Amino acid sequence: MSGINIFEDALDRLKLIAEEAGINAEVVEALSHPEALIKAALPVRMDDGSMRYFRGYRCRYNSILGPTKGGLRFHPQVTIEEVQALALWMSIKCALVGLPFGGAKGGVEVDPKTLSPMELERLSRAYVRAMADFIGPKVDIPAPDVYTNERIMGWMLDEYEAIKRIRAPSVITGKPVRLGGSLGREAATGRGAFLCIQELAEREGWTPSEKRVAIQGFGNAGYHVARLLQEAGYCIVALSDSKGGIYSEGGFDIESIWHHKRTESAMRGVYCEHTVCELVEHEQIDNEALLALDVDILIPAALEGVITVKNAKRIRASYIVEIANGPILSAAEPILEKAGVMVVPDVLANAGGVTVSYFEWVQNRSGYAWTLEEVNQRLEEVMSKAFNEVWTIAKSEQRSLRSAAYIHAVRRIGEAVSAHGTREYFASS
Repeated sequence: MSGINIFEDALDRLKLIAEEAGINAEVVEALSHPEALIKAALPVRMDDGSMRYFRGYRCRYNSILGPTKGGLRFHPQVTIEEVQALALWMSIKCALVGLPFGGAKGGVEVDPKTLSPMELERLSRAYVRAMADFIGPKVDIPAPDVYTNERIMGWMLDEYEAIKRIRAPSVITGKPVRLGGSLGREAATGRGAFLCIQELAEREGWTPSEKRVAIQGFGNAGYHVARLLQEAGYCIVALSDSKGGIYSEGGFDIESIWHHKRTESAMRGVYCEHTVCELVEHEQIDNEALLALDVDILIPAALEGVITVKNAKRIRASYIVEIANGPILSAAEPILEKAGVMVVPDVLANAGGVTVSYFEWVQNRSGYAWTLEEVNQRLEEVMSKAFNEVWTIAKSEQRSLRSAAYIHAVRRIGEAVSAHGTREYFASS
């Protein structure tokens, strides 16, 4: 992280784009203040018998379009400013792809890798006990994010239902399938980004086999977009996680590296057949070096704020597809635009996750499960429609894809705000 206030940076970007597009000031003001924010100390009995307290947060940002929706991350660098920024971006994202949700986000300041499985479960349940009156199927629906997963969501669902003494599968999304989760949810964020790249390829007229890709962040979303891109013919030449990265001019076999990472907890350039893996020629690189590689497509899929004014000039990729939330700071954006880099913004590129979370919520509320084919088909329809709408605005109004995405989303939110009446309405009454 760069050390700047990520929430203030997010607001600056929103206000700049809105001002340039002539968005009603009352709409912008409504999006400048989170509706509700809760901070809690979460008590957890550790395996050694001691009691520790962890900081937990949840922000419901804007609910004018529906109940709020957003992930929950466990990370040592979680801050209240970060949670608010993520909730703002989720508000933009849901409006952009046409979901009946507002934005929310949550987090716990913890390094989950230092906890035992039982400590992790106690922390997950403690979070829900603190937030039980703040979340709900018709109020605010959490989901997995950085270092949380379907098992943690299952614990949280169980705790919520025990507290409320009801069955409420739609209070949490990203759950195990047998607890009401949706097929296709695990791959949804990566698949959504892949669909955006396919839409971009169609418009830019490129051949996948001629494009080299670097992905910073080889977690769940990074893995799935890498897998789908490789299946489509793209060459994945670089991958990284929090510990560092690997680079090979000839590209990598994604499934082999994913298998090795999951079994050995290490990023290495390997090729595997069944359980036997052998090393292939590659270089070890750090995350900063990965960002500056001479590739066609750069995919930041880790944390926010990794591309700054200090390193933006070193970016050599022609296209950046943001799977992480807010990986490019607002001050770095003009540098990339001047260099001719096209950015597919996070609020569009990573919207597959919240879209399939919406599908899960709908399935839970209707009591009917969809097939994987239905989920993927509906996701493709949503992503294709959203990308086309953003592209059309960008070309017709001569704006960047990020600016077009924000304008489209804020206009939708603005229509809802106007339906309640704005200054113009009441001043003319």
